[in-house]
Amino acid sequence: MESIWSQTTDIKSYPPLTEDLSADAVVIGGGLAGILTAYLLKQHNIDTIVLEAKRVGGGQTRNSTAKITSQHDIIYTKLIDSFGEELASQYAKANETAIRDYKQLIEKQSIDCSFEELPAYLYSQNQEDVQRLQKEAEAAKRLGIDAEYTRDTALPFSVAGAVRFNNQAQFHPLEFLKAISEGLKIYEDTRVTKVEDNVVSTNHGKVKAKHIVFATHFPFINMPGFYFARMHQERSYVIALKDAIKLDGMYYGVDEDGLSLRCWNDILLFGGGGHRTGENSAGGKYAFLRTKAQELIPQGKEVACWSAQDCITLDGVPYIGQFAASTEKWYVATGFAKWGISTSMAAANIITDMILGRENPYSQVFAPGRFTPSASTKQFITDLGQSVKGLARQAFTFPDEQAEKLPAESGGVVEIDGEKVGVYKDENRKLHIVSVRCPHLGCQLEWNPDEKSWDCPCHGSRFDIEGKLLDNPAQINLDKY
Repeated sequence: MESIWSQTTDIKSYPPLTEDLSADAVVIGGGLAGILTAYLLKQHNIDTIVLEAKRVGGGQTRNSTAKITSQHDIIYTKLIDSFGEELASQYAKANETAIRDYKQLIEKQSIDCSFEELPAYLYSQNQEDVQRLQKEAEAAKRLGIDAEYTRDTALPFSVAGAVRFNNQAQFHPLEFLKAISEGLKIYEDTRVTKVEDNVVSTNHGKVKAKHIVFATHFPFINMPGFYFARMHQERSYVIALKDAIKLDGMYYGVDEDGLSLRCWNDILLFGGGGHRTGENSAGGKYAFLRTKAQELIPQGKEVACWSAQDCITLDGVPYIGQFAASTEKWYVATGFAKWGISTSMAAANIITDMILGRENPYSQVFAPGRFTPSASTKQFITDLGQSVKGLARQAFTFPDEQAEKLPAESGGVVEIDGEKVGVYKDENRKLHIVSVRCPHLGCQLEWNPDEKSWDCPCHGSRFDIEGKLLDNPAQINLDKY
């Protein structure tokens, strides 16, 4: 399952680290946030090294729907209520600025990445959501965003209401990443195993740097920071339809089972089916999208399907800034939810300013050390309960299946020789047997039939049928039998 971005772009490979090095700054993670940060630091003559465990753009960037927007679901009403208008305005302006920064950088470097300026819409088909959408339009306008409530859309179905955000954009994320990564000091296939003080240790050597930036999607270090207790992860799914419809902008449904739609050339990206990572044992997310597509856009022909994973913070706002109170020269960019394109640029700007010793006008709202009681407490209790449940599954639940009863091309938790394990039975009825204990903090993994993966319901680590690590915070593969 490969995104259309991966299918249509080939980013050159970079060598692994082969010796101990030193630099002014080291960025851990070669996705959009990490590469943008390294790019901006290079513009200010900060000697920077990027360390990437796999390939540049090989994580969440390649699986994004690549909308560059300040339209982030119904968020501005919540931000004003939880943070106050001043901090809510910082969030709005940081993302509006990010859109302009992308445009200026793309024009300055003449980057061919299908950049288009288009409106972005929030919409709902439910009459009960109309008031929420109207309030969101007013909140966005109060914060300086060019937004308006409307009932006019180009969608192939009727809506009860929508909010139109003007002056937004979309692009091809990997073509952009390919261009700005040229000339950077990047080491691929170099997994960071430990960070102590100003030394970053990898599987191939060490890098010593004054400044260390964690741009790894989900920070793999548990302490300090305790990000594992302050975030959870969610998955969402996309199918790409050729010869479907042409839209006038980008669309995101706020109702239950709402759909995300945007076009790229003659292809429509049709997304939805979101769920908490590790909570999709029944599967059916791609089937849901295909059924909806056949109902709404029967002429579309599927040419690709893929999924993405997002980190969600307690209050819904990314953590960008100083990693922890005890680590002055460590920085973090995480918790982008479903809006990692614009917030990657915001993060790169904020962290670059911090390293240069400059004030950033939008940094306060993203400060990782914040705690917003009204927005955070309920989610913290939910996430804690999920972790307790995941640990309890490992210790106290019985296996779901018997290996011999598993159908071909399916997986489940079974007991073999008195031990609980994860089994996938392939099309030839061969068993692929792995531990179902997540090596991160010990929660029991759950089978995801849509992705044929073992997913952690506690903190979102994921593994393939052979136990190979797909998504962090775990850092090692599963034990294989």
